[in-house]
Formats: sequence, structure tokens, C-alpha cells
Amino acid sequence: MTPTSHDPVDVLVVGGGIGGLSTAFALAREGLRVRVLEQAGEFGEVGAGLQIAPNCTRILHDYGLLDEVKSLGVLPGSMVMRDAVDGTELTRLDLADLERVYGFPYMVIHRSDLHGVFLRACRRAGVDLITDAKVSGYENTPSGARVRLADGRTDEGRIVIAADGLRSVARRLLVDDEPVSSSYVAYRAAIPIQEAGGNVDLSEVSVHVGPRCHFVRYGLRGGEMLNQVAVFQSPKALAGEQDWGTPDELDDAFAATCQEVRAGIPLMWRDRWWRMFDRDPVMTWVDGNIALLGDAAHPPLQYMAQGAIMAIEDGWVLARHVAARRAEDGSIDWQGALAAYEAVRPEHCRRVLDTARAWGELWHLDGVARLQRNALLRARDTYDYSFIDWIYGPTALTPEEEPPMFTPVPLDSVDVSGLVDDAAGHPLRA
Repeated sequence: MTPTSHDPVDVLVVGGGIGGLSTAFALAREGLRVRVLEQAGEFGEVGAGLQIAPNCTRILHDYGLLDEVKSLGVLPGSMVMRDAVDGTELTRLDLADLERVYGFPYMVIHRSDLHGVFLRACRRAGVDLITDAKVSGYENTPSGARVRLADGRTDEGRIVIAADGLRSVARRLLVDDEPVSSSYVAYRAAIPIQEAGGNVDLSEVSVHVGPRCHFVRYGLRGGEMLNQVAVFQSPKALAGEQDWGTPDELDDAFAATCQEVRAGIPLMWRDRWWRMFDRDPVMTWVDGNIALLGDAAHPPLQYMAQGAIMAIEDGWVLARHVAARRAEDGSIDWQGALAAYEAVRPEHCRRVLDTARAWGELWHLDGVARLQRNALLRARDTYDYSFIDWIYGPTALTPEEEPPMFTPVPLDSVDVSGLVDDAAGHPLRA
């Protein structure tokens, strides 16, 4: 093999996204020598807005980064879910009260701004940040683990953390699987607020849910920008066509929605779109001295807005277990730390992945099921947090700390016979 151009480090992190950088920072805080390998020519993040729930802002506070993140993001007053067809309100979260209950705020921020916070934190902490380093292979060694780069170089660490994304190379060490297509596609836009026209309420995170589509909108960068996400099921994807998710499908998917949603569709970026994939949950994340993290371990559909958050949690949990297993001479029981990490994180993330799939189905219902869903959501008390307690509370460090799941209410428990033409099954009113 071509000799490495770097000295071995305690931790080698593959992937310079939010998960990789936040984990590198968490471990550097523990006094470890950490290197991050990023395949791109520079560290950066693509996309648009990102929602950060209390289970993440709690960790940002622990890192001493919350004030900086607050200065770059927006703290909305409420999250409101509406029906995308008729525009009526279904349910809401009072985000000021949510902060009171969970102790930390719910925020929205541009992905690149949050990424920049962690990049600067890594630089301050002395993390070795390497670009143009595309990793093509992983292997365990007697003293740690080694990665092979596409250009033939190698690099080594006592531990290798693979934060290499949805199409992770390292994941192949543990499971022979492929990303799962949901047949849904997302269009995004992060635009100056002036381009959005009037009547945009930046005090709320707005979610319109409709038949096979949904539409999200909220402010960014102190209200200077508007973030929009339009998601829909692609008929071309269902038909097995390769060219799916195109702008004509976007327009067709939202043609029957309410005026507020339709007004936002022309503002979407139309030169790029994101096909939505996840993977089936796996419970084994560690192979010797190599561990998966973030989307490499648990890429979710985005309906719970927990993808980046889970990656940040992963790094925080791992660092806590590393700190707990450091001996007086400074040595670390790495196998014990990785075992403790693997004992708690896969089950939590399995719950999120499975719930995200279920919520996606719930959001996109049509016909009678849509009316039943709407009735259930309208019956919810604004201050009932039973369905989010398991996710927004403190991040569990052990299986015993993982809270119980919420109990779903069956749709068929709701009688909407008075709202439906029983012969055709079509809604008479919403």
C-alpha cells in the first residue's frame, strides 16, 4: 500500500458533514487527536433549512455552541400543521411552551450555517481537517483501523468513525443492503424574503399535509430568508421510469392544493431536486475498530426532522462513553465505549426510522383516511406532548434511559361517516 501522509490519530472520521464534524468536535473536547477526511475540495454543506428540536439544542448547549447557533437561526413561536387541500388548521405546537417543558428551544437554521458552527468549533479544538480525501475501503488492523483512499494513499486511526452518508462504503462491512426508494421527491428553495411576496408568517413553522404531497415553510437567518420544501410522490418513479421527480410532476402534484401552497410552488428551485431514500434499520453498527455514524448507520425519511439531529446525538453519546472509559493513565477502553454506543443508539434510531415512514404515510393520506387523520389531529390538545416525549427529551446514554414509545391511535377508531359519500368514498366536506 502507498504509505500514509499523516501520522496515525486516536480517531479518524470519514465524512465532513454535520455528523462527522460534530462527532470530531465532541471527541476532540475529550483531548483526543482527531482527523476528518472529506472527499470534496472544501468543507461545506448543501441544501437549505434544517429544524433543530430540543434533543439537539440541549447538546448544543452542552457543547457551548447554542448561543452562536441562536444568533444564526430563527426561534419560531409555533409549528402549525394544516390540510393542504382546504388550508384549514389541524394541530399546532406552542414552541415557547415546548421550550418550557423540555428546557431547550426548537429552532430553524440554514444547514450551511449549522455546518459552519461545527467547522469553526473543530478548528478551535485542533481537529486535523483534510479535504480531497475520498475513502474507497476500510479494514481493521492489529492496532486499530485503516482506510484506503481512491488515490491509493492510506490513513490510520485507533478508531475509524464512518460518517460517509446514505451510500456508505463502510456499511458494506456489516450488511449487504441498498438504499430504499420511497418514490417521493423533495424540491427546496431558500430565497430572500422579498421574493416571497406578502402574507408569509415567519413566526411559525408551517406544514401543509395533503394527498401524496406536503409543503413546509419557515424563516431563516433572522427572517431575511424564506425556506420552502415541497415533497410529492412521483408517478414516474412508481412506473419504474428513470427520469423521475421532474418539474412537471411537481406542478401536477400540487395543482389541487390550497391557494397558499400553490403560491409557493413557483418559487421552488427547479434545476435540482432530491429523491428521497432511506434504508432498513440495522442493529449492528460496529465492526472491530470501525463504527458507523449518522446516515451511514440510519438514513431516515425526513418526516420527523431528526436526520441531522440523530447524527449529532450519535457523536455526543460516543464521546460520553469514551470519557467514562478513560483510565487514570489516559488509556481508553475503546471496545467498551463502542459496545456501549452500539447498545443504545441503534434501537433509538430504529424507532425514528420506522416512525418517519409511518408519519410519511399519515401525512399523505387521501379519501376517508384523510378525514379520519384530520379529525384525530384536530382533537389533539395543543399542550399534549405524549407523542413527542420519547424524542424531545434528554438523549439516552443507556438502553434503560430510553423512554417508552407513544401509543398510536388507530384511524379506524374515528367515525367520519357524516363527512363521506359512502357510495363513492369521497369527502363531502373537510
